[in-house]
This record gives sequence, structure tokens and C-alpha cells, in this order.
Amino acid sequence: MSHTVVGRWGKNLAIRVPMEVARTAGLTDGEKVEIETQDGDIVVRRRAAHAQTRQDAEVAAEEIIAESRYHSLGTVSIRDLVDDGRRG
Repeated sequence: MSHTVVGRWGKNLAIRVPMEVARTAGLTDGEKVEIETQDGDIVVRRRAAHAQTRQDAEVAAEEIIAESRYHSLGTVSIRDLVDDGRRG
């Protein structure tokens, strides 16, 4: 675990990312990141990593939907559940 100090950068607060953390995360100088709060914590996410995760999830969802016709939950098929979910 690394430690850093919060400082002021104009009217904003800034956090320096230790080089060890940046290297491990693959973060580069000038790269844009997403930042949000989550349950009182600060989460910094690389945009490229977030986009790749979303793309992987979409591919997995497509595979699940394609295979759903071969599986059922009792008398209800997974396809029926997906269709019900889409109808809201």
C-alpha cells in the first residue's frame, strides 16, 4: 500500500499517484481517468480499462443469450426471463 498527501491545485484538490502504483495500473502521463465516490471511498478508473470491461461484459452477455435456448429453469426458459426483463 502506498501513501500520498492531498494538496491544492488551483481551486481543486489534487492527489499525486506514486510511480509504483501508476506503473502497476499501466497509467501514463496525460491519460484521462474517471473518478467517482463509492460508499465514501474515492475510485479512480482508467477509461480504457472501463471500456474493455464493458466490452467483455457485452460479449459474455451475448454468449449467455445465445446459449439460453439450451437451458431452462423448470418450466421457464432463460430466454423468457430475458424477454421479461426487457419488457420491464
